[in-house]
Amino acid sequence: MGFKVAVVGATGNVGREMLSILAERAFPVDEVVALASSRSLGTEVSFGDKVLKVQNLEHHDFSKTDICLMSAGSGVSKDWSPKIGAMGCLVIDNSSCWRYDERVPLIVPEVNADILTRFMGDAKRLNIIANPNCSTAQLVVALKPLHDRATIKRVVVSTYQSVSGAGKDAMDELFNQSRAIFSATEVKIEKFPKRIAFNVIPQIDVFLDDGYTKEEWKMVVETKKILDTKIKLTATCVRVPVFIGHSEAVNIEFENPITADEARSLLRSAPGCLVIDKREPGGYITPHDAAGEDATYISRIREDSTVEHGLALWCVSDNLRKGAALNAIQIAESLINRKLLKPR
Repeated sequence: MGFKVAVVGATGNVGREMLSILAERAFPVDEVVALASSRSLGTEVSFGDKVLKVQNLEHHDFSKTDICLMSAGSGVSKDWSPKIGAMGCLVIDNSSCWRYDERVPLIVPEVNADILTRFMGDAKRLNIIANPNCSTAQLVVALKPLHDRATIKRVVVSTYQSVSGAGKDAMDELFNQSRAIFSATEVKIEKFPKRIAFNVIPQIDVFLDDGYTKEEWKMVVETKKILDTKIKLTATCVRVPVFIGHSEAVNIEFENPITADEARSLLRSAPGCLVIDKREPGGYITPHDAAGEDATYISRIREDSTVEHGLALWCVSDNLRKGAALNAIQIAESLINRKLLKPR
């Protein structure tokens, strides 16, 4: 007997990726339902070799659904996730709505899946599990084995985030602006605050009072919640003209000594990590290489001689997969593998 799964936001970039990954990984389903708002009613989306017609979220009976993969934005999740959870359906939410709620676990399975047992054992649980921000997800996968080995004190990270993290309209804007530049026609700026084609923008999300952006704040708070509240982290998040794949330059200071060779060995054996680190031209991963792949790729591992125990590395992942859709499905798989969730 398989699960009944609903994907909310099925017409978006992440929703479509969720459907694709469910099929790829042969997730144990009896039925998959594609849901969205009324304006997407009847739109067709792919699930493996099947075509699903999108149904109206407002008319779906979640009392007969086991898992809801929610990827329709914070507003929709705020309104719907508690209602869906109250009907006995487990919500795995990809928005930022519930990440900072103390009642809701923030999960990256390679890092902190163990807390799911306690959560599912709580009869008063909210029935919502949160996915972290895409830039946080790949970062903590890389940090976890290093933290276990040498205890991280401080992290300085600069991100190079693809436009797909801002949705389909952002991808269209990069494409249209690039075409306009080559054809010497008007470059229209709509989604981003400045031109994104052949440019970089050091702003993702809104500015906060301290000068950091909300995206940068998310990385700080989420890393602490997922990995260790004692870790100090500062981030600079930058949007770059890449369609898919987030990259991060990461500088780490540890309490205990660790060499680049030790780090390389640890990361090679760590779940979710793949080390590609040859000290030669092209001996590293780029976002183009990582697109469509599940792993968090680590390259350029080297010791930082400016601090007592320091390393620098380069981290790349497909943000639509590990940063969103894949991580959500891995959460569901973790629950099933631990026998914490069964079909109703």
